[in-house]
Amino acid sequence: MTSAQTSNSEFPETDFNLLDDSEDADNHNSSITATRLSLQFQLDDSFIGQRIDQVAAAVWNEFSREKLKQWMKDGHLLVNGNIVKPKYKCEGIESLTLDVELESQTTAQPENIPLDIIFEDGDIIVINKPVGMVVHPGAGNPNGTLVNALLYHYPKSSELARAGLVHRIDKDTSGLLVVAKNLEAQFSLSKQLADKSVYRIYDLIVYGNIIAGGTIDEPIKRHPVDRIKMTVLPGGRDAVTHYNVKERFQHFTRVQAQLETGRTHQIRVHFNYIGFPLVGDPVYVSRVRVPAGASQKLNDKLRSFKRQALHASKLGLIHPRTGEEMLFEAPWAEDFTELVEVLRSENAAY
Repeated sequence: MTSAQTSNSEFPETDFNLLDDSEDADNHNSSITATRLSLQFQLDDSFIGQRIDQVAAAVWNEFSREKLKQWMKDGHLLVNGNIVKPKYKCEGIESLTLDVELESQTTAQPENIPLDIIFEDGDIIVINKPVGMVVHPGAGNPNGTLVNALLYHYPKSSELARAGLVHRIDKDTSGLLVVAKNLEAQFSLSKQLADKSVYRIYDLIVYGNIIAGGTIDEPIKRHPVDRIKMTVLPGGRDAVTHYNVKERFQHFTRVQAQLETGRTHQIRVHFNYIGFPLVGDPVYVSRVRVPAGASQKLNDKLRSFKRQALHASKLGLIHPRTGEEMLFEAPWAEDFTELVEVLRSENAAY
């Protein structure tokens, strides 16, 4: 488990297109502690004619529009030093000031759950999430989540939206996540994700033989009938996945995929769409597919592998405070490693 200063040589260097280290990259000037927030933002003519509550929600998107409107009414969010109504129309020359004491942003409770921390400093935490851990509490998962663990590890994360989370991976996907420890870091990381400049590499194993690498550029939206699933459909959100073949087996392929966007279930949906579903995927594969002539060892491994064979192995970003290019790596989960070893032994026997 290491961090480095260089991009992954398996992909062109241009893929690691992170934000420039520019003082005015997002027009923010800020002085932040985990409790007291003081932010300024200078508008430009791109905001002319827009309602100030809409502008504030775009500028500080870590807070809900209703929360920002309340802060306007309470005098915590000022325009040119004055209180204005949420429907105020911008002239494009205003200076916004947000000065507020942060309160708890979550009702989740801290839990002493061990975390596999790859890196941590005063601004970010990079975590290798295990298989089976839900990222955020929700219906059916009120506790035992990554958020519960974060609240115990770093109590001030309760003052951040989603406890500092800026992206998620599925419950049964293992691997790397970055979490912000203050609002400045959360704004920066969210902007990098929105700009598609965070470098995310996943390892996966699919059914079938993929001949060569390529790009899947297909829109994704919620399935119109099965609401648990996502699917490729016109009118969905743009979704782009680049991939390389890393290892070929008799009836399977190990692939490395790079996300350009981050849609729900993106890799699982995209590879299912091109006819190469992920081994073990409980949502997009209706039954275990054991190839004819498979050994008992492979048969047992496939039937016991009950989650998608997917691991977030590499994560690249710009450090929100230092501007340093950082690349983190996490080893495969044990079950993923065992699956690859069985496939390799099967290949050798064949």
